[in-house]
Amino acid sequence: MDDFEVLKRRGYKIGISLGQGSYAKVKAAFSIELNNTVAVKIIDRKKAPPDFLQKFLPREMEILPIMNHHCIVKTYEIFETSMGKVYIVMELGAQGDLLEFIKKRGPMPEDVARKLFHQLATAIKYCHDLNIVHRDLKCENILLDTQFNIKLSDFGFARQLEDYNKSVLSKTFCGSAAYAAPEVLQGIPYEPKVYDIWSLGVILFIMVSGSMPYDDSNIKKMLRVQKKQQIDFPRSRYFSSECKDIIYRMLEPDVKQRHTIDEILNHKWLKPISKAKDSDNTPRSKRDVKLEDQTTVSKQESENPDKAVVTDL
Repeated sequence: MDDFEVLKRRGYKIGISLGQGSYAKVKAAFSIELNNTVAVKIIDRKKAPPDFLQKFLPREMEILPIMNHHCIVKTYEIFETSMGKVYIVMELGAQGDLLEFIKKRGPMPEDVARKLFHQLATAIKYCHDLNIVHRDLKCENILLDTQFNIKLSDFGFARQLEDYNKSVLSKTFCGSAAYAAPEVLQGIPYEPKVYDIWSLGVILFIMVSGSMPYDDSNIKKMLRVQKKQQIDFPRSRYFSSECKDIIYRMLEPDVKQRHTIDEILNHKWLKPISKAKDSDNTPRSKRDVKLEDQTTVSKQESENPDKAVVTDL
């Protein structure tokens, strides 16, 4: 039975392709029950590598159903067929991913970036509070809904740390080199929550500058630059001292000095939002970011005690 028939029997009308890899693809589909379009990730176990099947896929299937945050892609159902295919039905990022958005519209004004980054940071805090780490934070894994709100996606490298009282170190290289922290690039066992923070710093830099903070075409050279904390902000744009500071706090090569997610959310650059509303208590209709309106306005303006440590995967 092909994907069309499988999904039809579950109440979905399959639509266009949203992406495809060597052993997985994502399709748009209309859900009769939800009366809305969803995204369906289809994984073929027969084509997937053993490491993915034994370690990463089980973790993803365990983590996704417990994610319940307005800035994280909602998972509606997960099912598997006797033919070895896994179907993950998720909320659709109707406006595409953050990288596509920045490529089309360019860097964001700080006020817009602040609102979106705050949404992303609250999603990461939610995960970290559950002792879940993402380990693959990048612009391509951040989707935008119909009203341009952040929807964190792709928990393929995520894992739940077993013990809240221990600092568990990961050894697996996860994510993309351009977003990877120096300790990860060096192959040193790393604290995954601290790694997530570095990737957040790369993302924010891209949001406000429209470019990458480091050139990953030469990893050894990039690593040397990272260790010096050499960050070149484009001279063609203005960056507030607070914005630069929060980026420096996240792109801190010393893992002991790098900010935690709570420290990031309490940073002075995010204070205007933190004071204006409580993300957990404000009704969503008041919290949604009207990014189109913001971008239009901005465009017009621009034109005129010690913890035990366990090493694990």
